[in-house]
Amino acid sequence: MADWEIRPASVADIEAVAELRAVVLRADLERLGRYDEQRVRQRLRDGFTPQHTWVIEVDGAFAGCVSLRPAEDAHWLEHFYLVPYLQGSGIGTAVLRGLLERCDRDGTLVRLNVLQGSAARRLYERHGFTPETENAVDVFMVREPTLAVPDA
Repeated sequence: MADWEIRPASVADIEAVAELRAVVLRADLERLGRYDEQRVRQRLRDGFTPQHTWVIEVDGAFAGCVSLRPAEDAHWLEHFYLVPYLQGSGIGTAVLRGLLERCDRDGTLVRLNVLQGSAARRLYERHGFTPETENAVDVFMVREPTLAVPDA
């Protein structure tokens, strides 16, 4: 696995994140007949909350992002994108594991939605997410917090 780190996002990161979203989601959105070059970027801009977002850097360069947005009954895992050449390298798994461990400590339910047919769904299922509802485009998934078993 490459050397990576995670840092808080800022408003200055919005265009890099919007562009990465367009690259990462393009194939799935095209397959679903939903790709629009402007809309895919604008939806990110409209929903970007830097205070709940982290940027993933590899060797000091922008490589991805993830958001964990608090909501009334859960946290929403959103905007989890990694540059294509690093997908499958273990970085996404490590980032996700860290976020979920924090939610487990807090006893927080985590929700997300993933596009129908997306390979990312397997990553989420490996980390305990299960489908809750779905439609022709999205699968909404949920993960109950895992309680740590105290040492005997």
